[in-house]
Amino acid sequence: MRRLFYKGILADTIEICGADAHHLMHVMRAKPGQEVIVVDDENQVARMEMTAFSPDTVTMKLVERLDADTESPIRLVLAVCLLKADKMDFVVQKAVELGVNCIVPVASHNCVVRYDSKKAVQRQQRWQKIADEAAKQCGRTALVKVMPIEPLQQFLCHAWYEDDMDSEFLFCYENEQNVSMRECLQRTTSERYLLLIGPEGGFTLEEAETIVKAGGQSVTLGPRILRAETAAVAGLSIVQYEKGDLGS
Repeated sequence: MRRLFYKGILADTIEICGADAHHLMHVMRAKPGQEVIVVDDENQVARMEMTAFSPDTVTMKLVERLDADTESPIRLVLAVCLLKADKMDFVVQKAVELGVNCIVPVASHNCVVRYDSKKAVQRQQRWQKIADEAAKQCGRTALVKVMPIEPLQQFLCHAWYEDDMDSEFLFCYENEQNVSMRECLQRTTSERYLLLIGPEGGFTLEEAETIVKAGGQSVTLGPRILRAETAAVAGLSIVQYEKGDLGS
């Protein structure tokens, strides 16, 4: 059943406008009596019936409120250095499916792609659209925010992992041989995890040292060198398996 995210609080009757209304009317060719799943700004979920259509609005009535929270018990932020367009698209989509709460694209020294300010905004908008569609497809009860692209040094100055929650900052580093991600996770009881993934060319030694100084713990994903997009999916999966709800 089609899932929509509603900007507001669910009531007995609501109106859907904008792109979602256009999709329902002109792509799905929806008719009165058909039902969709709607999630509101407070992560409440309900089954709604479409009752009326205007040129730019779909009116719906409440059929049943659902107890269907699909969010992970941990907070998980993915910071990923810029990858080639199709690979970045893939990582954004899979990260949402794996339960991240926020995605931060990062520009580091060995990134293959470079964007000017206009292109950077366009890419962020594209990734946000991919994230929104992935959230609908996989049954999330919260949308995932894709942040603007930031240089690595600027990103490290932000307190992405410093708030009221106990946090752990991990970065996957191909030169790390002693500390495995699993080992690191098993000795922490943090509520929030920040995972940083490097670009195709990996982190420079200087970048790795700067990340450690900023509080990052370098970890290895195993004896084989993984492609950046594989490392992102593997790293998120390990965190969610050890600390979240993957496999539960």
